[in-house]
Amino acid sequence: MGLWAALAAGPAAWASGLPAFLLKADTARLAVEDKEDINPEMATVLGHSQAVHAADYMISSANPLATQAGAAILAEGGSATDAAIAAQMVLNLVEPQSSGIGGGAFLIAYDAAAQKVQAYDGRETAPEEARSNRFMQGGNAIPFWSAVNSGLSVGTPGLLRVLGLAHKAHGKLDWARLFEPAIALAEQGFAVSPRLHALLVENTDLRRQTASAAYFYDEKGRAWPVGHILKNPALAQVFRAVAEGGPDAFYQGAIARNLVEAVAGHPVPGDLSLKDLSGYEAKAREPLCAPYKVYVLCGMPPPSSGPLAVMQMMTILSHTPIATTPPGSLEAVHYFSEAGKLAFADRDVYVADPDFINVPINALLDARYLALRADLIMPRRTIGRAPPGDPIGMLVVRGQDASPELPSTTHIVAVDRDGGVMSMTSSIESAFGSKIFVDGYLLNNQLTDFSLSDVDAEYKPVANRLEPGKRPRSSMSPMLVLKDGKPYMAIGSPGGAAIINYVAKTLVGVLDWNLSLQDAIDLPNFGSRNRHTELEKNTDLRGIADELRAMGHEVREVDFPSGLQGIRLTPDGLEGAADPRREGLAAGG
Repeated sequence: MGLWAALAAGPAAWASGLPAFLLKADTARLAVEDKEDINPEMATVLGHSQAVHAADYMISSANPLATQAGAAILAEGGSATDAAIAAQMVLNLVEPQSSGIGGGAFLIAYDAAAQKVQAYDGRETAPEEARSNRFMQGGNAIPFWSAVNSGLSVGTPGLLRVLGLAHKAHGKLDWARLFEPAIALAEQGFAVSPRLHALLVENTDLRRQTASAAYFYDEKGRAWPVGHILKNPALAQVFRAVAEGGPDAFYQGAIARNLVEAVAGHPVPGDLSLKDLSGYEAKAREPLCAPYKVYVLCGMPPPSSGPLAVMQMMTILSHTPIATTPPGSLEAVHYFSEAGKLAFADRDVYVADPDFINVPINALLDARYLALRADLIMPRRTIGRAPPGDPIGMLVVRGQDASPELPSTTHIVAVDRDGGVMSMTSSIESAFGSKIFVDGYLLNNQLTDFSLSDVDAEYKPVANRLEPGKRPRSSMSPMLVLKDGKPYMAIGSPGGAAIINYVAKTLVGVLDWNLSLQDAIDLPNFGSRNRHTELEKNTDLRGIADELRAMGHEVREVDFPSGLQGIRLTPDGLEGAADPRREGLAAGG
């Protein structure tokens, strides 16, 4: 059986066709994932993954097919950016619920030649015709899902523009070469995975869209079964056009017209225009970096709130004894949750698109300010709902944003032979985005990441209110950890607002508890987003729930489907890790 045929046939058939570097992965886990009755969102079903080690290059992504595509690019001498682009195109096809060319992304890259970290912003923007009352009716915000499943929720996609920008700076192979794996899979077909099947079964809104239903379900409205070979010739045609014509082929011409018509043709139409598409610009931004012990944490600056919140949490935690507490202990969960409350309280007030509003980043990361915030944490009692801080006297005029961010996104990390590193989180927002399906791909619903109301309950203006051309706040947290000025770790995750806690948990696990990267990812998820304290369901954390309640925590045991992907760069080589809660795989050579 050839490689592509083996990959298309599903996990049970992969061993005969995979190259040696993929066989280093946990093939026993892949075989387990081939069973249709597994709930792919449950952490405890799949158990632990095995770390993957390699000498020269590595990639970790949310799907084995995407990982294979990226690894092949790295084996050819491609850069980490090249590999991430190839993997992302495959993810658009095989993991359509999470990301794709109808959405956006944030990238953090380390250029080994220049010895420099660079951030790239491919976040969607609001259409020029959008106004702050877009999701209001009769003075109140419309129901959240009514906003999501509409043309009103679609922002100008940024993914291809930002990938083009990053490739221009860091690419080594031809742009067109990077689309070949995804084109081949789209034309030849791929096996529907257990996770995709499960999400299709439970999604009722996707069935209501004619184009989406025709692709994702059979003639009786049943989700395609696990192992069904699904082809997408329409997306292959789009990929060919973009491979030949670059990102302009998406933002202008027939593809752009079809996109705009699909948004306008929804029963609740949106106002995305051809001018919005042709005028979209991805941005190179200065990365956000902060010291942590002997390390430097670097990530995406606003409009993402993720790395800023993670850095706040880590600095606050440095004032607690968490580093000497056992992982998963009552004390560890308590301190971590309290730090999360403080960071999320600030996030909800201060963070939005910096091109539209002042985000006091330096004040929010000031060591003295964070020491004062840490003083609010008590060792045996919760602070309850944490208040936002007021580092520069802005609280009196800032409203609080309570908009949800839903857990459907993806993350890719890659390291190339030359030491270049890429950490990229991309998304179409909620599962299957707006559910609008055009030319073989889904469109985002990222505009619901804005506050649905432009003022809070006290009628203070919300920083993350919707405005024309503005980028909605995000929690995506692609991050790099530097040690002695060199990359030490690349990490990130999907998961909506919980991304912040997933990434911070992993950093604490590796940097404070001295765990391997895989063991840190495998730890049960926990934390607080300044509401209740969340514990991952069906894990050992259930044993401390009552003790947390006795400390005043409002505890909820919930599904916590993180999708962490990471690589650690050690003196002995590269260590790749993938979250066992999803279908991810790390591979290298």
